[in-house]
Amino acid sequence: MFYLTKLAPQNNDMSVEVRGLTKIYGEQRAVDNISFKVNEGEIVGFLGPNGAGKSTTMKMITGYLEPTAGDVNVSGIDVKKTPLDAKKRIGYLPESNALYYDMYVREYLGFIADVHGISNKQQAINNVIEQVGLTPESKKRVGQLSKGYKQRVGLAAALLHDPEVLILDEPTSGLDPNQIVEIRNVIKEQGKNKLVLFSSHILQEVEAMCDRVIIINKGKIVADDKLSNLQQRSSSSIVRVQFKEALEQEWLRRLEGVKSVNKVDTYTWSIETNDAEKVRTELKKLERENNLDIVSLQSESQSLEDIFRTLTVS
Repeated sequence: MFYLTKLAPQNNDMSVEVRGLTKIYGEQRAVDNISFKVNEGEIVGFLGPNGAGKSTTMKMITGYLEPTAGDVNVSGIDVKKTPLDAKKRIGYLPESNALYYDMYVREYLGFIADVHGISNKQQAINNVIEQVGLTPESKKRVGQLSKGYKQRVGLAAALLHDPEVLILDEPTSGLDPNQIVEIRNVIKEQGKNKLVLFSSHILQEVEAMCDRVIIINKGKIVADDKLSNLQQRSSSSIVRVQFKEALEQEWLRRLEGVKSVNKVDTYTWSIETNDAEKVRTELKKLERENNLDIVSLQSESQSLEDIFRTLTVS
């Protein structure tokens, strides 16, 4: 058995750096020459549609998949040259979250602790069980747990050796809304003194936890920035208007500057535009000329979901 004893960092550079990373399967470029860096204290959302290359990238960062080209450094350690040293510093929750279903929760975590050569094993297990909210189910076999609690076991295993870097592939998959909030809090707490790179299809979760997002589409990075900057740079915005009266959608579609119109409810409309001020002026003109009453009128930045759709639409 290999013992992945936790080592002190070789330097103060707690980071993940990806340079020119590429993975080719036959004629398909699953990951196509991508580069980015994540630093200590950052919680970065890694987003993309199915098949975009998210999981493949994470597997290469963690050393579970060899890249076709490019380099990955974890805390200054070259993952290709010294993969075991890099893995000592990484906590990884894969999307598949393969577990030993016949083992009890504490037994499984004990096995993981032995792999990492953790000296104070029982204390580490107790701490991580409490940390991820596994206490009520900790005496069961893994196979007896719900999908949500299985996910917690995987997260506990990733945190057990107190890694510097957390790579989490769909960490809230299968969790109910209350559990999602609890795991979100765990991840945010870990992000205070670690770096966290995680993928999720739940964009509201990314907005709640991350300042920075990396969006990948068809193997290429199409955005890497703070969420606030992406919203400011977005070419379109949303004007939300509520009338006292029920209107026909066509009235709003004809207004100058309108790209699209979506009905929120009987009296409320969401209007996409490249010129929010122009649309607001047009709406007030519509109100005056047709003896209507606007109850509320506000402009909104695009949500992460809007930005994601814009950048990844085929």
